[in-house]
Amino acid sequence: MKPLVTAAIFGLLAAPAFAEGDPAKGEKGFNKCKSCHMVVSDDGDVIVKGGKTGPNLWGLAGRTAGTTEGFKYSKDLIAAGEAGLVWDEAKFVGYTTDPKKFLQAETGNPKAKSKMSFRLKKGGEDIFAFLASHGPAPAEEPAAEENAAAASE
Repeated sequence: MKPLVTAAIFGLLAAPAFAEGDPAKGEKGFNKCKSCHMVVSDDGDVIVKGGKTGPNLWGLAGRTAGTTEGFKYSKDLIAAGEAGLVWDEAKFVGYTTDPKKFLQAETGNPKAKSKMSFRLKKGGEDIFAFLASHGPAPAEEPAAEENAAAASE
């Protein structure tokens, strides 16, 4: 029994945290963002009506930076995405804290710029948790599908 409990505890500790913030606080915090950003599902369901200056943030968590269709990103954000920048909590918090400095570090270009001029002093983890709760359902892993099929036999 002890090895099973120990394995379960280590498994939980080893699992990456998807979003450690508070989605309810993040929903309130998103009020600072909605003058430029909206959250609208792929089906057109409006979660947060907002501006169009910035891209739609539906499905942001796990998305490659600079890839929202129909939005014109800065060349530096596109370059960061092409180099592998994928939005997770740490990257989101870093970007929203100081977008220009973040892109300079990500791209290695000391002249990199961001279209986003707003800086979020605190609450980035909560806003990311809110956004992470609004996106398409993650695709099920093939191994998980095989395990489910084997279990039902």
